Formats: sequence, structure tokens, C-alpha cells
Amino acid sequence: MTRLTLDPHRARLFPERSGTARSPGTSLSEPERAEPAGLARRGNASITRSPSSNEASVQGTGSSSHSGLCQRCKIRCRCSSLNASRCRPFSRCCSRYYGAKGVMLAVDAVIAELKKQSKPVTTPEEIAQVATISANGDKEIGNIISDAMKKVGRKGVITVKDGKTLNDELEIIEGMKFDRGYISPYFINTSKGQKCEFQDAYVLLSEKKISSVQSIVPALEIANAHRKPLVIIAEDVDGEALSTLVLNRLKVGLQVVAVKAPGFGDNRKNQLKDMAIATGGAVFGEEGLNLNLEDVQPHDLGKVGEVIVTKDDAMLLKGKGDKAQIEKRIQEIIEQLDITTSEYEKEKLNERLAKLSDGVAVLKVGGTSDVEVNEKKDRVTDALNATRAAVEEGIVLGGGCALLRCIPALESITPANEDQKTGIEIIKKTLKIPAMTIAKNAGVEGSLIVEKIMQSSSEVGYDAMLGDFVNMVEKGIIDPTKVVRTALLDAAGVASLLTTAEVVVTEIPKEEKDPGMGGMGGMGGGMF
Repeated sequence: MTRLTLDPHRARLFPERSGTARSPGTSLSEPERAEPAGLARRGNASITRSPSSNEASVQGTGSSSHSGLCQRCKIRCRCSSLNASRCRPFSRCCSRYYGAKGVMLAVDAVIAELKKQSKPVTTPEEIAQVATISANGDKEIGNIISDAMKKVGRKGVITVKDGKTLNDELEIIEGMKFDRGYISPYFINTSKGQKCEFQDAYVLLSEKKISSVQSIVPALEIANAHRKPLVIIAEDVDGEALSTLVLNRLKVGLQVVAVKAPGFGDNRKNQLKDMAIATGGAVFGEEGLNLNLEDVQPHDLGKVGEVIVTKDDAMLLKGKGDKAQIEKRIQEIIEQLDITTSEYEKEKLNERLAKLSDGVAVLKVGGTSDVEVNEKKDRVTDALNATRAAVEEGIVLGGGCALLRCIPALESITPANEDQKTGIEIIKKTLKIPAMTIAKNAGVEGSLIVEKIMQSSSEVGYDAMLGDFVNMVEKGIIDPTKVVRTALLDAAGVASLLTTAEVVVTEIPKEEKDPGMGGMGGMGGGMF
């Protein structure tokens, strides 16, 4: 099914499903819909679906390529020596070990060649180009993502949410995001998105674990007196403290949420200190301050304009911290970056710097109906993830051309035996599949198109929209290197798993008996 969407004309599929109608025109939704008939096929599809869905959710694109490559790898592997008149299991064609070894040797060579072909994405125009392609050619989405990255940095926090107008909007909010969610789902106060949202809230920060009720009562009383929600961020919240918070949340609607502090060790302490400075509060339990939770005062609590907490992460937006103190903290982090030699430390320092200085970009998706907004949000999320992948590892030629240009690299591999050679040949033929599928979906002969591309110069490929051979870079037909690399790597891994399998173990569904028709009024019983 997903291979049909490898088409520049944006083929759409509308599967039967309950709820609001949505077209799986995006990578996020393609793999989720497939539910083939037959127990063995269903098990086969579920194995393929998992990495394909991951491809979509992490990179924003690539699920169609992954599924196509995976299917073709599997078909090739099940053919005896690639020349047999009938298909047989891979294990009867050659050694499982050496055949799989040949496949992975070829994949490693292709990945090395892709890295050589890859070009870095540096300018806002290139970022917009990648985002536009992943958004099904929507230039408006491409430009707004490029603007967001320009304002908050390439590693900055960018979120997507429903807008309140007909048009898409970009809003930059001062704040920080970290990867820790609510400790208990009972803190959820909105059913949409399963999250907890507060406006104009107090923030209590603690380096220590909070277990006793007495330690949090003073902070709760201050928040209640000022009619403010309270966000508790600590090493952990458990025991009596957690049960009391949950009970009051459910019984009297107490506006509170508890979140574990991010990071570990010194990194956790530094991040809590960053939050304190950004929100204008203090960290309880911090060495040298001698602050106890029981002695909390209103000025010890941080203040934020908005809080969003999900099961996976939390955002503190519009912090009320002193600008001079925030700038001083930023300079301290920059100085640490200059002297540290550890790559791990540099990564953590850069993350902290981005949270303090760049803020959060919010892409508000507009539309005339919920269906339109939901579909557009999927495309924006797709494009955002694909753009991040392109910024991370660069771009290569699109339309399957990058994989075709990797075929000559396989000639340099010297197989240890015929079984390894079989595995290498499988990948060599599989690399042609994306380009052939795109050509086929455009109504032309795929094998002829592939041969002509192979004979052309390195930047020439087939533009299926125009039906002509063009310079792919000039036309902007490109793919994120990370997407192509992971699609091939995941497909080879899944195909190797499937092709060495002999049996599918599955649950046989129970046959439900026909309840028949009940008796009709006045007829004295059932119908015969």
C-alpha cells in the first residue's frame, strides 16, 4: 500500500477506519493503516510496520521507501540464487549466516557512499527546500519551518499546535523544554492530547526527593492564597506527598502537577539552577543556600506564564526571571563551552544554552475545519522531522537517484564465497526499487528510466512530475541523507529477519456464532 505514495502527483489512500476521515498522505499515517488479510501476512506486516512507523515519527518521511525496500529485499532473498524459476526460503538457497553477511556488507558500503554524496544544509533557502518537499510541496509550510529554525536555532525547540485562525502562524515564546513528563496521569487536566496545562503558575524546584506531606503544604498554601497553579519539579515525588497531591487533585480540583527533574548528577543540578534563574525562583536543597521546603516564601517560587506537561516532556514558557541574571548565566555557559574538551559535556552545555537563549518556536496550524487542520498538522510534523534530519546529516539526490549512484560502490566488495555474493546481489538489485517504483507510479517503464539515469552524469535524475530528465539539485529534488540511510538499514534488518524465518506463530481468532434473529412481535417465537 505505502509504495503507491512514492509518487510526485501525491497519490492518496483512504482506508476504512472509524472516527474522523483522514487521508494517509503523510509518512506518519501510512504504516499505521496496513492490516492485510491472512494470519501470516498480518504477522509479516506488523514486523515491517514497527520500524516503518519509527522512520516516519523520527525522520518525518521514509516510510514508503522503507516498506518498498523491505518488501523487495525479502522477495529477492526468498528466490533461490536469484535465478530460480520458483521461490524457496533463503535457508535452502544458501547459508543463512553468509547470505545475511553479504547483505550487511553491501549495506555498509552503500551507507559509506551515501555519506560521501551527502551535502550539508546550511542556508535558510536549503532548509525551506527540504521542508517544502516533505510537506507535499507546500511552500508556505517550508518557509515557516525555515523561519522557526532561523529564530530559535537548528537545535532549538519547535512545537506544532492547533491555531485559532485560518492561516498558519509562527510564535516565538521565551521558555524551556525538558524530557520529563508528569509523575502520575491523574494530573492531566485536558483530555485533548492527554496533558496538563496551566496559565500563570508558580514553580517549586527541589534537588531532593519529596516524600512527606508536611514539606509541600507551605508551598500549596501560598499557591492557593494567590490563586495560582503549582508546578513541582524535584528529584522525585512519592509516598504520602504524591498520594496527597493526587487525592486533592481528584477530590477538590487542586491545580497542581509534579514532574521529575531532568538529567542526572551535576547535570540535573545545573538544569534546575537554569530553571530557577529563568523563572525567578530558588532551588531547595541546593548546597550553600540552606533552604528548607517548610520555610518557603512567595519569592522562593518561580513564576511562568504558561506550563504544558505531557507524559514525556514539560515546557516552562514565558518565565519571569531577571533578564540580567539570565544573560549572566548564558555567559557562564559560553565560558564553560570554551574550556571543556568532552564532547558529551559540550552537547549538554549547548542544550542548556539553547533553552536559556533561543526560546521555543510554536507553529500554529490554521484551517477551516478539524479535518483540514489535523491533516495539515501531520504534514507540518512530517516536514519538521525531515528538516531536522537534513540539518543533522545533510542531503542527497532524491527520487531514488542517491541509491542508484551507490551501486558502483558494491563492485569493490570482494565476497568470501558464493553465498556472500548472493547477499550482495540482493542489495544491488534492491537499490533500483525506489526509482523504478516512482517511474512506474508515474506511468512509465521503470527499468528503462533506471538505465538512463545510470548512464547520465552524477546530478541528473528523472523528474516524474515533468516526465523528463533534469538536474536534481537545481530542481530541488532532494532527500535527507539520514532518511535514506535509515530506510535502507532498517529494511535490510527486517528483511534478514523475515527471510530466515520458517514459521509464523500466531493466534487463531475465535469464530463468533451468528446470533440469529429474535422473535418478532405477535409471532410467538423465533423464525424458522
